[in-house]
Amino acid sequence: MSTTPVRSRWEEQRSFDELGRQLRDVTFCVVDLETTGGSVGDGDMITEIGAVKVRGGEVLGEFQTLVNPQTSIPAFIAVLTGITNGMVAQAPPITAALPAFLEFAAGSVLVAHNARFDVGFLKHFARQQDLPWPGFEVVDTVTLARRVVTRDEAPNHKLSSLARVFRSGTTPNHRALADARATVDVLHGLLERLGGLGVQDVGGPADLLLQGRARPAPQAGTSPTRSPTRPASTSSATSSRACSTSARRRTSAGASGPTSPRPRPARASARWCGWPPR
Repeated sequence: MSTTPVRSRWEEQRSFDELGRQLRDVTFCVVDLETTGGSVGDGDMITEIGAVKVRGGEVLGEFQTLVNPQTSIPAFIAVLTGITNGMVAQAPPITAALPAFLEFAAGSVLVAHNARFDVGFLKHFARQQDLPWPGFEVVDTVTLARRVVTRDEAPNHKLSSLARVFRSGTTPNHRALADARATVDVLHGLLERLGGLGVQDVGGPADLLLQGRARPAPQAGTSPTRSPTRPASTSSATSSRACSTSARRRTSAGASGPTSPRPRPARASARWCGWPPR
């Protein structure tokens, strides 16, 4: 697994100086998941993790891996996301992928679009593996958008709608890395607006960011409130062994045929890679 962080300027991102020194110095890890369904309590599994780490408007690194759910992916989910049983057959299981993601995200503020869903899945599998859950602050871009994006601007607060409002350079497409990239654009747009309201840090008692944190993740046996069709999110197709911006033209290396019932005990194949100019 490559661990070379890459810094690149977000081409259309305005200066973060007006948002305050504290906010500018915060490292955000924007994460998105694809899953076999919408209920971790009913046995649904993660099929892809994508994340982008940013600070002060600059990309520090990216993380992406397909995940072998060790169960069949429902046909309608495969059609929606483009992730097939064959693509995940040789991907690492969640027991390898989750520790790699937690290492990548360590020390950051987690951000997700409808964070209760994504964080709920991550915490559930951390408990299953007896992994200590870091004390992440969690920011939910859906909650923030409901406070600062009006119905005159967008008909709803789905990721695809907000990506258009903030002119994201990435179109959400129901793949994890592309969803995370689009959410970064949305986060930056929201932070600019919050800066105008005097929000300058993540931890202040009157901070709108704090008010926009995700609610506590549901315990095992309960269901996060999110449709398995993930209407509020989308993502980029990249190989489980490499990051890529030409997602839907790529599949896992050597992945073909039905999901293996006994996947090879391989470490997570996610890579941290630079974000090529889009």
